[in-house]
Amino acid sequence: MDADEALRRCGTDPQRGLDGAAAARRLAEHGPNALPEAPPRPAWLGLLRQFKSPLIYILFAAAVLAVALGHHGDAGVILAVVVVNALIGSFQEGRAERSMAALRRLSGLHVRVLRDGAERVVEARELVPGDLMLLAAGDAVAADARLVEQVQLQVAEAALTGESVPVSKSVTPLPEVTGLADRHDMVYSGTHVTGGRARAVVVATGVHTEVGRIAGLTERAEEPKTPLELRLEQFGRALVAAALGLFVLVVLLGLWRALPLPEVLMVAISQMVSMVPEGLPVAMTIALAVGMQRMAERGAIIRRLSAVETLGSTTVICSDKTGTLTRNEMTVVELWLPGDGTPREIAVGGIGYAPEGRLLEQGRPVDARDPALAGLLAAAVLCNDAELQPPAGDAAWTVLGDPTEGALLVLAAKAGADPATLRRDAPREAELPFDSDTKLMATRHRLGGAPRRVLLKGAPEALLRLAHGEDAATLAAARAQAEAMATRALRVLAFGSVDDDTLDAAAGFDALAGRVRLLGLAGQIDPPREEVRQAVAECRRAGIRPVMVTGDHKLTGLAIARALGIADDGDGRGACRAVDGPELERMGEAELREALPSIAVFARVQPAQKLRIVEALQARGEVVAMTGDGVNDAPALARADVGVAMGITGTEVAKSAAKIVVTDDNFATIVGAVQQGRVVYGNLKKVILYLLATSMAEVLVLLLALLGGFPLPLAAVQILWINIVTEGTVTVNLVMDPPDGDEMRRRPVSRDDRLLGTALLRRVALMTPMIAAVTFGWFAWRLSQGVPEDLVRTETFTVLAMCQWFNVLNCQSATASALGARLLRNRWLVGGLSLSVALQAAVLYLPPMNALFHTVPLPPASLLPLVALASLVLWAEEARKLRARGGRR
Repeated sequence: MDADEALRRCGTDPQRGLDGAAAARRLAEHGPNALPEAPPRPAWLGLLRQFKSPLIYILFAAAVLAVALGHHGDAGVILAVVVVNALIGSFQEGRAERSMAALRRLSGLHVRVLRDGAERVVEARELVPGDLMLLAAGDAVAADARLVEQVQLQVAEAALTGESVPVSKSVTPLPEVTGLADRHDMVYSGTHVTGGRARAVVVATGVHTEVGRIAGLTERAEEPKTPLELRLEQFGRALVAAALGLFVLVVLLGLWRALPLPEVLMVAISQMVSMVPEGLPVAMTIALAVGMQRMAERGAIIRRLSAVETLGSTTVICSDKTGTLTRNEMTVVELWLPGDGTPREIAVGGIGYAPEGRLLEQGRPVDARDPALAGLLAAAVLCNDAELQPPAGDAAWTVLGDPTEGALLVLAAKAGADPATLRRDAPREAELPFDSDTKLMATRHRLGGAPRRVLLKGAPEALLRLAHGEDAATLAAARAQAEAMATRALRVLAFGSVDDDTLDAAAGFDALAGRVRLLGLAGQIDPPREEVRQAVAECRRAGIRPVMVTGDHKLTGLAIARALGIADDGDGRGACRAVDGPELERMGEAELREALPSIAVFARVQPAQKLRIVEALQARGEVVAMTGDGVNDAPALARADVGVAMGITGTEVAKSAAKIVVTDDNFATIVGAVQQGRVVYGNLKKVILYLLATSMAEVLVLLLALLGGFPLPLAAVQILWINIVTEGTVTVNLVMDPPDGDEMRRRPVSRDDRLLGTALLRRVALMTPMIAAVTFGWFAWRLSQGVPEDLVRTETFTVLAMCQWFNVLNCQSATASALGARLLRNRWLVGGLSLSVALQAAVLYLPPMNALFHTVPLPPASLLPLVALASLVLWAEEARKLRARGGRR
């Protein structure tokens, strides 16, 4: 059917769209515009998953062996420990899944619609049949819709039809039997707009879309495991192999010592369990989820799990200028008019989007009816797709659309012209939308005295090429003025007109060459964000090099880069060059790679050139974070190690290609995300350090007893209790550690950094012998005094648990003292330690627990020497940290 019939069938007003009440009714009737999500996993299934682990199989074997040997109490403890461990793991995984679901909702798709006669931005889930979608280049199509109006619309449909190039669309009706790939009057969910603009009425949502039908036939693949997850799996497998070797060694030593075989087998199994870091997978899941939550609170939505770990390795951040390094509140501050042989300069007062300020020429106000000024203002308002929104309530003046275009509307209002009246009196008849390759836009209007006037705006160098029919002196003056404006960090736009002409989409702007009359130049300023200079300095301290990648003139970019500290002042100590797109095009690959360390600004680059910049940096071994907002930025965002899309100005296609979406378009937010990435990785290493040091200490205590001819220092169930309960209550909480404060003073994490690096192994080499010496020393000394074996074992069991409590405090930082304020800064760890102490007290003083764990109550006064002895583990590490701090100073 034709467009008018489609609107009538859908009950949609072509000028006002749906009203809010109708949209609410239809949403209730048709449901949200979303594909059916997998039903939430039942709690019992999540619990069952916790038993799929080699560790659990070992524990079950130990329980069966304990029953066979008549140790029913030990078997009961082992099974209880298995169930508790499964409950903790199930709870933590469920918590992580809920966090991920919340973050997915934050990064959901948004679309522009016409409702109640006004343009609104709504969540894609809220689209209903009959909604009038507004589409432009870079937008993702969120539902199946019939086109009712389009201007040179092109849509990439490869995801749906396999068509390799964007498809041109029209509103012309087609036969009902037309195949999906040839329905040029329709747009479909899952595709995206690559050029032009359109209005389309939604005809299908959710499962009723073409994508919805396909989704019903397929299953979604899970996100692949990240490099960190794979490294942890390899680490775990290596420890399991070591645990099996330890099992054999303990059994052989026990047989050599002629110890009772059942007891030796139970202890060997317990020690094998102690070698396996059962808390590590859960700790990793929680660390990543907590890191993502913290980043989300600071405005960075993580869309790919791998981004969390990659952020800590980032060495270069390639950032857009406008809105990211600057405020994105463009303001025209200067005009240049060619005049009749004598150029004119006009200063524009005011700042921001409020139309407050005057236009002054040599200190005198300029009338908007001035012919030269009026011509420039007409081009600025009519060749423009933005809307200036007056304040509503406490809100300020805002711009709907491109800020650069919005600033031109504010300029016209300051001059006394009414943009709405200009547009009403000179309706747009045709257009060539802005093209990032040509850097030009043109529209045709019917004006008094000029029935077909084409108005142009764009980059000065692009527009002046079309105006070569002008007087050479005028063009030379215009080029010189544009250059001078750019050196003052102004973004310069040129305006021109051609009378009595048409716009031919096939011929493009070349058809206008030589006939464009120059109307003038406008210089805009977008002031840098105050917080960015500090963020840039923080980057440099952290070993990260910021690079500006902008569409502005290179002199403008270089001026802003110097103001922010991205570029130095040309003294040769750092990056100070600016390279524009044409220069970049002339560079060979080897030349570009060699020049990269000296380049601070890439200016006037086309989106396709961003991809080349990323690949050149990666070829030098850099880990690259790249920002982008346009549809053509998607390849560079996908190729970068960390693609960062802008949440405010970014297109939906850019957001889909990126791993991170920055909700406030702020460079400082990106730097904050890098810091959190380092925090996550650092916290995981703290957990590995803690688990490895404590597990190795337990093994060492046992081996010393076996080799020294002593009885076994710990019962099997006591070893299990320490490894599952004592460790489990603090391991997960350790990954909740807040930042140490020095993350951004460290070098980036190497891409091939080992989980067990040299520095970590050195700390293990101090902690492990210290814990073993304290524990085994007490055990041997008390036995030599003739103390009953049950009491000695209970004391040894308690000393080992206390050593672990002190050691978890050691692991919070490699250099900072664990004493003072740091002790209480992680409330989760304080809570875990308190729980662990309470559970240990229950094992010592509750009669049923005494029977299960082969313990005897200890006199409270006897605990003080045990605490003092176990604290030696803390003091030894404090001495090392003191030396480390002295060495660092």
